[in-house]
Amino acid sequence: MNQFTSSSAKDLSTANSPDLKNKKQNKSMKFQTPKGTRDFLPEEMIRRQFVIDKIRNVFERFGFEPFDTPAFEDFELLAAKSGEDVKRQIYDFEDKAGRRLGLRFDLTVPMSRVVASNPQLAKPFKRYAIAPAWRYEEVTASRKREFWQCDADVVGSSSIEADVECITVAVECLREIGFKNFAINVNSRKILDGFIEVVGADKSKDLDIFRAIDKLKKFSKEIVKAELKKAGLNDKQIADLFKLTSASFFGGKILLKDSNVGKEGLNELDEMMKFAKIYGIAKMMKIDFSLARGLDYYTGPIFEIVVKDYEKYGSVAGGGRYDKLIETFGGRPTHATGISLGIERIIEIMEQEKMFKLEKTKTKIFVASVDEKVKSNAVKIAKELREKGINCQVDLMGRSLGKQLEYANTSAIPFVLIVGKKELKKKKFKLRDMKAKKEKEVSLNEIMKVLE
Repeated sequence: MNQFTSSSAKDLSTANSPDLKNKKQNKSMKFQTPKGTRDFLPEEMIRRQFVIDKIRNVFERFGFEPFDTPAFEDFELLAAKSGEDVKRQIYDFEDKAGRRLGLRFDLTVPMSRVVASNPQLAKPFKRYAIAPAWRYEEVTASRKREFWQCDADVVGSSSIEADVECITVAVECLREIGFKNFAINVNSRKILDGFIEVVGADKSKDLDIFRAIDKLKKFSKEIVKAELKKAGLNDKQIADLFKLTSASFFGGKILLKDSNVGKEGLNELDEMMKFAKIYGIAKMMKIDFSLARGLDYYTGPIFEIVVKDYEKYGSVAGGGRYDKLIETFGGRPTHATGISLGIERIIEIMEQEKMFKLEKTKTKIFVASVDEKVKSNAVKIAKELREKGINCQVDLMGRSLGKQLEYANTSAIPFVLIVGKKELKKKKFKLRDMKAKKEKEVSLNEIMKVLE
């Protein structure tokens, strides 16, 4: 009998049952959210919905279609191209049939599975997904174990224009939310492959080297140097690699003159800059040879967006080209690129910098009844207002008028419509502006104009 099978009557009546012994103790237990997760009360959710709605609207304006996948997948699928660091962070478990599963750590891998299984999808397949993902990692103010991502991907196009469109859509999302100045850092995994060739490093250690390089902005060179030594590089190779990652674009052309893959990556960045001029984002773009990004499935251009003046928070969006990922999951060879916006970091910046100018409630008006005799009339008025698209509440607690007004004030509901016998007779109602602390008489038809 497993833990989910019903117990017998005898079991339930056993005085020594641990459940019965701890009954009083359980009543006083306080449960908290698991570490790295959070509850969102209405005021917080209003802020999150504001950001998500802005992003969704921009995605759809660019022709990306909505898309979603299950929260958990086969563990082997998630582990296939995630890299050792991410693999260790996957929340994995066995289901009741003994299958090993895992919570998704991003939205790209599940999407690639879907495309691999549906080769008939028209190309380019442009999709967006806004959903939670999970990683078991160190918890900080801006890094949680459950977090939301907003992804936009273009599948089926080999053109660098697709990469630039993904960057542009992310920039437009950030502008819609309220940010103004951005730095777009770009590089290519092909250039990093060229660096490995030039310094003569072991090609089989490339992913370890990439992960070390990716830490250059967050950690000292000594810490990165120690990781590169673990990957098998000697002091000269490390010094040469640091020289390459800090080179200018022109310098990179000289240093990579003998690497075909490196030159291919440089040509892609050249092309990216040409499209960036057409899309109007070229002035924001900066080539950064130290940018590597941690995920192992990138194959070409990679990019990150930082909001200027808020650099201390890190990047707010990032992505890149992953032309071999769909094939890894049994699909046809398929080009793909995409970008992801980090909701948690965006909201953190907006909260810290006091950028939100939103109401604390979605309710626009509270319909208050003077007494129980007119309660049914208040409900009918609320029904009529809702049919006209106005968010409103009525009293569900049997409170006095004073207590109803107090509730509306505490809940930051901006308006209260007072319904009484006199008001019903005159068909004119007192509309109280809770912020201005003023009242005026209005008919139901006039309320719409006031609330617009």
